Amino acid sequence: MPVNDRTLGIYVSVPFCRQKCTFCNFASDAFPPARMAAYVDRLTAEIASAHKFADLHGLVMPRSVDSIFLGGGTPSLLEAEQMRGLFAALRAAFSVTADAEVTVEAAPGQISDELLGALLDGGVNRISLGVQSFVDAEAHAVGRVHTGDGCREELKRLRVAGVSNLNVDLIAGLPHQTQASWAESLRQVVDAGVEHVSVYMLEVDEDSRLGRELIGPGVRYGAHATPTDSLVSELYAQACGALDASGLAQYEISNFARIGKQSEHNRKYWQRDPYLGFGLDAHSMLPAQADERAVRFAHGDELNEYMADEAEPELEHIDERGEWEESIFLGLRLIEGVSLEMLRGDFPANWVDDLYRQACELERDGLMLVQKGRVSLTAQGRVLSSSIFGELLAHESVVV
Repeated sequence: MPVNDRTLGIYVSVPFCRQKCTFCNFASDAFPPARMAAYVDRLTAEIASAHKFADLHGLVMPRSVDSIFLGGGTPSLLEAEQMRGLFAALRAAFSVTADAEVTVEAAPGQISDELLGALLDGGVNRISLGVQSFVDAEAHAVGRVHTGDGCREELKRLRVAGVSNLNVDLIAGLPHQTQASWAESLRQVVDAGVEHVSVYMLEVDEDSRLGRELIGPGVRYGAHATPTDSLVSELYAQACGALDASGLAQYEISNFARIGKQSEHNRKYWQRDPYLGFGLDAHSMLPAQADERAVRFAHGDELNEYMADEAEPELEHIDERGEWEESIFLGLRLIEGVSLEMLRGDFPANWVDDLYRQACELERDGLMLVQKGRVSLTAQGRVLSSSIFGELLAHESVVV
């Protein structure tokens, strides 16, 4: 698609939490209100200078913004006036379409009435709740402070307030989780009637508190009660079946939605459409003016450096091989997979031919499908997606 016809997605990082989950190793933490206020000031200044940055580095900025996503951390910790200031800055700097998808991540029980009013006034039409589990023992084991009852009440409250698109995040593999308790979380999310569910298989970073305990060992953070990898895979398969049967169709490895409610913002990542990130550890991808190839850049994850504006994002120009690899491992995350015809229009024919041969081999193993000019992962392939991506790209790296 010509650059001038493409739309832009915007991501805003709000790296603050009331308390950090035991499995988390993101660039987020608990900070005092004064630090949060100063961060919002820094964000608004960065937003105002976005076009100048793009011009300086020869990047193309699409004219229209059709998705905004505030993530973290927990953006719902911001004060109402801080949130209003962020949205005012975004709309002053960018042309936001009338039907833009505007999402804010939130923790259950942390959206005050005043903040909810500011969100709705700012055009927010999608809220993503980080529930993780409706079972109290599981949620509390990883540092979440909400209850299942509180989550259900929050979803009802947001619906009454007029939020027409609700997502719930769930995690398969939390300490103490069983197939029975997982079935209860799945039942609760289906009964809530939400439009979208994200299901993540727990990945424990060794630098998180839970990760250090798994290496340790120890019992404080529930490492001893963490499900095995095989059980986590079974829980994921259980979720796929239960959600699909309830009208929440899987459209990406971790995401399920009712008809017309797929996350437009996240699809930009998987389809390699332009997006711009603001704030700590926020990532961006824009086309270069010279050749329209992708350029990626990101802020670091040190808050003091970001606040002091000490380090400008380092630009990475993606070459043809890099774009090919991204098209494969991002596109195959989608249930629809990737079109061989579209790949042939953008990349050398022998690269596509090799992918086709590899996919046919994996199809015989029950891990991929080759049909109607597309290649995609099977249900079993999605469970093993990381190793499949590695195999495909390792093989392709020797083909010239």
